[in-house]
Amino acid sequence: MGKRLPYTPNSKIRAILRQLWLRSRERAAALKKTKYCCKECGIKQSVAKGKEVYLEVHHDPPIDWGTLIADIRKALLDVPQYPLCKKCHKEKHETNKKTLFKHNS
Repeated sequence: MGKRLPYTPNSKIRAILRQLWLRSRERAAALKKTKYCCKECGIKQSVAKGKEVYLEVHHDPPIDWGTLIADIRKALLDVPQYPLCKKCHKEKHETNKKTLFKHNS
């Protein structure tokens, strides 16, 4: 078996984000809004054998994957982590919310 990296590779983060996007309600709504037709040329999505046309949903402005992945890593993965039971975890979040609220007031 291959040696595992000590961290989650950026390629895995990007793949997970892509799957989230492909299954999102927002993407489905964008396709439905145009009746599954290209906004530029009007061609309709098709899965008919030999006549396949697949639509992609464009982001405007385009996504900067490097920055997005760096932000996720900074906010979620590269922070101190330690296990807590469910009760202590909830209490920790409540304490953090109170502290955050005091600083923002």
